[in-house]
Amino acid sequence: MDPIETPPLVLVPLRVEHAEEMAAVLSDPELHEFIGGAPLTAQELRARYERLVAGPSGWRNWVIWLRAEERLVGYVQATIEGRTAEIAWVIGLPWQGRGLGAMSVKALVGWLGGQDVDTVTAHIHPDHAASAAVARSAGLKPTDQWQDGEVRWQRTL
Repeated sequence: MDPIETPPLVLVPLRVEHAEEMAAVLSDPELHEFIGGAPLTAQELRARYERLVAGPSGWRNWVIWLRAEERLVGYVQATIEGRTAEIAWVIGLPWQGRGLGAMSVKALVGWLGGQDVDTVTAHIHPDHAASAAVARSAGLKPTDQWQDGEVRWQRTL
């Protein structure tokens, strides 16, 4: 996988070596309010990244490099099955509210459009207004379908 570049940020293909910096980025328990779980240690995140990097070819994961601060600030991911991609994203708390999630997800959806993907989906907790705004900015719309207490959002490319 190649990086996905925009002027303010770069989606860098995930490497195991990102675990330590990402553990700090993802360390705030508030990030888990809607997705569940708890922050992982650098060692736990390293083990997860080892699985993700070695996973099936349909698992695509990037960390988000913010050029202005020269640091990682979150991640985006896509699970591609056939012509459908399920996407997800997380921006660390200190960098939220700056449009970085929207920029990252738009870049990801644009990349997916060049990968023989026809449909992009995301599952978002109904009370998570920020994630809904990010999805909407990338052209996804809520459907009447639910999965595990989350609304399925979808865009046809």
